[in-house]
Amino acid sequence: MSRLKELRKYVDAEINKIEDPDKRTSAIAHLYGVSLAATMIAQKRGMDPEVASMAAMLHDLYAYKTGSYDDHAHKGADLAREILEKLQLTDVAETDAICSAIYHHDDKLVVDDPFDEILKDADVIHHVMNDLSKEIKDKELKRYEALCKEFGMK
Repeated sequence: MSRLKELRKYVDAEINKIEDPDKRTSAIAHLYGVSLAATMIAQKRGMDPEVASMAAMLHDLYAYKTGSYDDHAHKGADLAREILEKLQLTDVAETDAICSAIYHHDDKLVVDDPFDEILKDADVIHHVMNDLSKEIKDKELKRYEALCKEFGMK
């Protein structure tokens, strides 16, 4: 089994503990949607798509497990490190990169390390594309416009 599949198996088991079926469905859609977007962005930018996808699968797991978005990016990075060390799927550098991306993913107005930017951009793509009827958040608009330009979209 690939390490991404192994991580997804772990994440799926955690998500399946969510009792509310709507919240469970939302968690699945978001984590898998951001994971796919992160894979595509990383591939386009010449970075590791598998590691980017792994970061995306873990990026909001803390919020889904606890039901709280308070400081979820920072607390989520700690949870991701625990999970990755437990599962032993990544080396130290990959774990650090994943945790950094998760730690910074909520800072959409700040530009961080290029790998961190993949997760931020993938998160924005899913937020916007998942429901085109919703207005784009102010903190995500500039980033979304840059992504549209990068990917040749209107």
